[in-house]
Amino acid sequence: MVAAALDAMAGTRWGRWLGLVSAVWVQCISGNNYTFSNYSHALKTLMGLTQLQLNGLSVAKDVGKAFGLLAGLASDRVPTWLLLAIGSLEGLLGYGAQWMVVSGTVAPLPYWQMCVFLCLGGNSTTWMNTAVLVTCIRNFRRSRGPVSGLLKGYVGLSTAIFTDTCSALFADDPASFLVMLAVMPAAVCALAMVFLREGPAAGGAAAGDEEDDGRCFAAINSLAVAIALYLLAADLTGLGGGGGVVSAVFVAVLLVLLASPATVPALLAWKSWVRTRKAANADLEEADSLAAAAAPLLLAAKAAGRTEEEEARAPGERPRLGEEHTIAQALTSLDFWLMFASFLMGVGTGLAVMNNLGQMGVAMGYVDVSLFVSMTSIWGFFGRIASGTISEHFIKTRAIPRPLWNAASQVLMAIGYIVMALAMPGSLFIGSVVVGICYGVRLAVTVPTASELFGLKYYGLIYNILILNLPLGSFLFSGLLAGLLYDAEATAVPSGGNTCVGAHCYRLVFLIMALACVVGFGLDVLLCVRTKRVYAKIHESKRLSRSAVVQRVG
Repeated sequence: MVAAALDAMAGTRWGRWLGLVSAVWVQCISGNNYTFSNYSHALKTLMGLTQLQLNGLSVAKDVGKAFGLLAGLASDRVPTWLLLAIGSLEGLLGYGAQWMVVSGTVAPLPYWQMCVFLCLGGNSTTWMNTAVLVTCIRNFRRSRGPVSGLLKGYVGLSTAIFTDTCSALFADDPASFLVMLAVMPAAVCALAMVFLREGPAAGGAAAGDEEDDGRCFAAINSLAVAIALYLLAADLTGLGGGGGVVSAVFVAVLLVLLASPATVPALLAWKSWVRTRKAANADLEEADSLAAAAAPLLLAAKAAGRTEEEEARAPGERPRLGEEHTIAQALTSLDFWLMFASFLMGVGTGLAVMNNLGQMGVAMGYVDVSLFVSMTSIWGFFGRIASGTISEHFIKTRAIPRPLWNAASQVLMAIGYIVMALAMPGSLFIGSVVVGICYGVRLAVTVPTASELFGLKYYGLIYNILILNLPLGSFLFSGLLAGLLYDAEATAVPSGGNTCVGAHCYRLVFLIMALACVVGFGLDVLLCVRTKRVYAKIHESKRLSRSAVVQRVG
């Protein structure tokens, strides 16, 4: 009976938004894969690793994402709550084992066992991300860009949330940090299991409510920006660190800000209750006026379905871009592999920086790199949330293909790597900001693009095939490129392992990654040209939907 009530709630407008808010909270704790730099130095020292061996651990963490294919296969077969449960339990085991090693509770485990536990921790986020992305994009089919930008934006913030909270409460202790990574996701996922559910596909009502949905997205985005600015101010001023009353207040305010998006579905639920009361007391004239509004709503429903309907096809004929594809049809499409390869150039090089920020900071003379980790996270949020909303706006107004924003991010990322290679004063700060922005753009733009080009039916699996780029990119750019070139420049230390200090340690790495971004730019431009027809059709659908809403209001 409780399950039936929750499913009924998911079918209401405010229930969909409550599900989205709970998904936002899940994303706030889903960025633990990007926090490796916060405790990698402790692992390197404790286990006496070389940089290549340490990068092997980071690759093992990212290889966990390769097993996200299991989450993709399961997403069409099991309920959302089960996906969240599996992810949270994996994280509890993977990060819990790492905590036991770093805290000294157990002796350092063999290298291969540490790889297994890091892989488990990395795989945990694929179940969480698949659960929230697939469910929310299906619940908000007409707003895929804003949904993707919002959810991926909070993933970007999660690294800063973890880092700043640990700095405030535990003075950057790596063992305490790992406890947070193990326990917090499990607690948040337990809450989301109740409220995050897939509702029925929205039709004309969703099109008619599109303007209201836009205001709700704007409200939650504004709250997200406030959280990002709060974290940014804390990082730049050192307000949250050092312990004591000030740090406790910082964490308390942060928790209030993180809870604030819940006001949106609460307000929608109140409005729904008020409308229900009015409808119960309405006279027959109100019913007549509602009937008169049916025609434009039907037009809106027709417009909403334009991007979903498929044209008649001869038996065996391939679907066109923008129509539902099977997995086999998507994997034999040139456009899929253009997207896959360009995604690799962006996220692969970005991961190399994130995984090696600790060693990059030491090489450039910094003792504490937590600032750079937070900068990458916070500016990654701005890249994600802005690109999702901006790309959606320009599809509506100009029919500009969404992959164009990926192309622009590749150019900016290449410039950032060149700046880091020059090793000028402040270059690591500038580079961490630029990489964060561009990495965020790639994630937020590619997620809805895949659903727009290949459909939603098998979206869970298609998404997880695309994020195979994370372990592949980590292996190529972080494990091999950065690890081998760093070790070639490093000198051995008596305690085991090696170290390198100076701008030369990573210069060639940055230059090669800049070249990879140029290649990615070319692939994105080609994809833009090939998808112009799809985005022209989506643009026309949105135009007809807006016209129907204006006619209804008039």
